[in-house]
Amino acid sequence: MPEQKDRIESPTARGLDERALKYSASIAYDRRLYRHDIAASIAHARMLAKQGIIPGDDAHSILRGLEEIREEIERGEFPFREELEDIHLNIEARLQEKIGEAAGRLHTARSRNDQIATDMRLFVIEACDDAVASIRRLQTALLDLAEANQNAVMPGYTHLQRAQPVLFAHHLLAYFEMLDRDSGRFLDCRSRADELPLGAGALAGVPYRLDREFVASELGFSRVSRNSIDAVADRDFVVEFQAAAAAAMMHLSRLAEEIVLWSSDEFGFLRLPVTFTTGSSIMPQKRNPDVAELARGRTGRAYGNLIAILTMLKGLPLAYNRDLQEDKQPLFDTVDTLLATLEVLTALLPALEVRSERMESAAAESYALATDVADYLVRKGMPFREAHQAVADLVRYAEGEGKSLSGLSLEEYRRYSPLFEHDVLALDVRASVAARDVPGGTAPSRVTEALKLARERLRDEA
Repeated sequence: MPEQKDRIESPTARGLDERALKYSASIAYDRRLYRHDIAASIAHARMLAKQGIIPGDDAHSILRGLEEIREEIERGEFPFREELEDIHLNIEARLQEKIGEAAGRLHTARSRNDQIATDMRLFVIEACDDAVASIRRLQTALLDLAEANQNAVMPGYTHLQRAQPVLFAHHLLAYFEMLDRDSGRFLDCRSRADELPLGAGALAGVPYRLDREFVASELGFSRVSRNSIDAVADRDFVVEFQAAAAAAMMHLSRLAEEIVLWSSDEFGFLRLPVTFTTGSSIMPQKRNPDVAELARGRTGRAYGNLIAILTMLKGLPLAYNRDLQEDKQPLFDTVDTLLATLEVLTALLPALEVRSERMESAAAESYALATDVADYLVRKGMPFREAHQAVADLVRYAEGEGKSLSGLSLEEYRRYSPLFEHDVLALDVRASVAARDVPGGTAPSRVTEALKLARERLRDEA
């Protein structure tokens, strides 16, 4: 190890009260950015040598030292120091311990302002990729479950009241579409995060002949920032990720809520596996849907983290302010929450026991065929509004008699319209589902085609 004359100290923390240092240090959580910080430093050092800004031998030492530091961190052997505040200075100090004076050349032509902006963009790009990949896995699990139960009929709901029969697979495909929009939002966020800030310096640019396009290429960015002030002040990409994650968690929460409802005795559409439920401390019969409930509950964290970043940014003057340090913990929490929720729901879906007989029975027991009866009268020539009223009266009569629509006789039907004929008695939930033979409808042939197209979309996007 080279002889050290001076240890690197934080230029901003020098002389700080110990309490102020503890309050302002971010190393406890921004150490998570070490891979991104080291990658950006390697690209920067290569560019500095290429442009003749630092000697090639120094650049070689810097690269070797940074690779060793990355290995130290991954082995859990890196000596993180709180007094150095953040991941940038911790790595630079360790680099100096390893290679000596040459380490001081690494920070040429950059600031911690454009350095952290670069790290955060690299992190968000990676998080977007991880989110999309996880969403695709959950979509695959939804398709698997739908195809395995393609003929199952269930009551569709509005206002949580039984409305019309639908295929269970059709219902699951609604979540597929929601998740497809979510992946689109993450890809959108990724495209705007895909911009290199390094080279903006503290806020005004730097007085060196940089090759920013070279650094962008090394790090996988498609373009460089156009305005140095905006480059260090911008956190829109963090807002966009938080917003996309909040929408995705909202969709996952809706799915989780239905799993909670459907697995209750009142519905009985699903049976949860013991591997994804917990018991009660006093009630031995309980099989609680804790995983789904936690997914539902953790959605609030994603919402809170979105509000946190929006609130933090709303009053900041340009360019960099220390408030921007507060973008990290909420973002890290949202990334972890989202990816963990996607992963656990992807594992839960294949383990669900679908009770298709109970689903179909629930659809048949209710008055979910009322719309089909009204449509029957319309096909006989009655205006829909008149048909609607006639069937509403018919349903009230059936309710009063304690009968289902299928339990009514033809004579009882004819009390409400002479247009009813014997074939009205043949209406059932499967006929109802088959009648919805329109693009996007729940007819079996349409759902089969929708499942096929969904598979093709996943393959094409992969």
